[in-house]
Amino acid sequence: MSEYVLEMIDVSKSFPGVQALKNVSFRLRPGTVHALMGENGAGKSTLMKCLIGLYQMNSGHILINGEEVHINNPLDASRHGISMIHQELSPVKERSVAENLYLGRTPLHAGVFVDHKKLYKMAGETLRGLGIDISPYEKMGNLTVAKMQMVEIAKAVSQDASIIVMDEPTSSLTSVEVGQLFGMIRSLREKGVSIIYISHKMEEIFKICDDVTVFRDGRMVGTGNVNEMNVTKLIQLMVGRDLNEMFPKVTCPITDVIMEVRDLASGNRFSGINFDLRRGEILGFAGLVGAGRTEVLETLFGLRLKTAGTVKINGKVADIRRPSDALKYGMAMLTEDRRGTGIIPVSSVASNIVVANLKKYVRKSGLMNHRKIANDAAEYIKKIEIKTPSRETLIQDLSGGNQQKVLVARWLLTTPDILFVDEPTRGIDVGAKAEIHALITRMAGEGKAIIMVSSEMPEVLGMCDRILVMHEGRQTGIIDRQHATQELIMEYATTTTEDNAV
Repeated sequence: MSEYVLEMIDVSKSFPGVQALKNVSFRLRPGTVHALMGENGAGKSTLMKCLIGLYQMNSGHILINGEEVHINNPLDASRHGISMIHQELSPVKERSVAENLYLGRTPLHAGVFVDHKKLYKMAGETLRGLGIDISPYEKMGNLTVAKMQMVEIAKAVSQDASIIVMDEPTSSLTSVEVGQLFGMIRSLREKGVSIIYISHKMEEIFKICDDVTVFRDGRMVGTGNVNEMNVTKLIQLMVGRDLNEMFPKVTCPITDVIMEVRDLASGNRFSGINFDLRRGEILGFAGLVGAGRTEVLETLFGLRLKTAGTVKINGKVADIRRPSDALKYGMAMLTEDRRGTGIIPVSSVASNIVVANLKKYVRKSGLMNHRKIANDAAEYIKKIEIKTPSRETLIQDLSGGNQQKVLVARWLLTTPDILFVDEPTRGIDVGAKAEIHALITRMAGEGKAIIMVSSEMPEVLGMCDRILVMHEGRQTGIIDRQHATQELIMEYATTTTEDNAV
């Protein structure tokens, strides 16, 4: 019997202009949780896509329980007991939870007709067995992102996989759901299942993982038992340098009010939102998943219908019914779901950078100024350190972190007065986080007004001048930076009391 359930030996993989993996080796012990860490673009996801057959290795070997196997596609991977939960979810939103859970494995009558009774019974048993309180009859599209994530986890578990890859599984989960997930992971580990756990959240690594391997620039730069590591050592391995300042917050002049919001509401999603936003200020929106933070930003930006309240920009009532109206008022928005509502996957990096500002590139003749597009794209690729083979590379071929940087570049190029950033560092490695934090701080220093939604408490506490807290669609308090603590924010995030001001 092999010491390892999985061995990937001397794996190399290249794409046009990029050597993604360079003779990488990775070993997974049976019945353990093994963290896979590294900056976006370090090669983690590429290695895992080779493992499940989405990519073909240029060279290298894969061994399962000591025997070499050849994995040409995800079906091969499944046959070898390997399942992967992807960070970017792709559910069939118009079908039920049960149909999504057993997609491709639906039980049939006489080998022809779907056995719906058996399907929903199986799905219900699977969900209950994992402690997931979701009806198998519920339409997938009606679920929150967090609940969709839980269904994806249940789907992987239901396949009786002996190796499960989890790519940023907690990126959209509440603290309660994270605890539930960790309970599921511990249960799976006790049953002998091995888990490859990709995460940028340091506290998770030390809570749930046994081993850790770190990648940098397509190479494996360190591996060992979690007990032999600490946060400082992991960060140094990941970025190849010290990160003394994760939250480069500097004191910026906070001047006049640029936005006034009074009694804002949108249907039954939220109501009673009141705040002023000043130039140079970073105003944080905190609360648990489902509190309504994103919906407030979407309403202010014209993506969602406003049903009550007023919004003033520079003292004048603003009529914002669509995003094009918001842009005219000097607003920009970095959305939470970069895949669904941010990037244009089949377009180039350059096109994605300039798309929100196309009028700027139209010549008097009506033709596009492609040279200026290329120059501006190149400038921001360099300025934000976007890792891409070229500006003409399709954005869907970039890592998640670099896709996020492209979106930041897009909105910086519009030179907004007001910037909304929704989970700006979700799924981003520690190096890229520091860079994006620095960009946000720099914009505040230039007199921009910023609203930042974040589920990461250290980010809220480290970056924001004031923090507006929400609970179930209601504003429960606004806290000044000097008084803000994790405990106070959580108190407001779980209370129904309104109009707290500290």
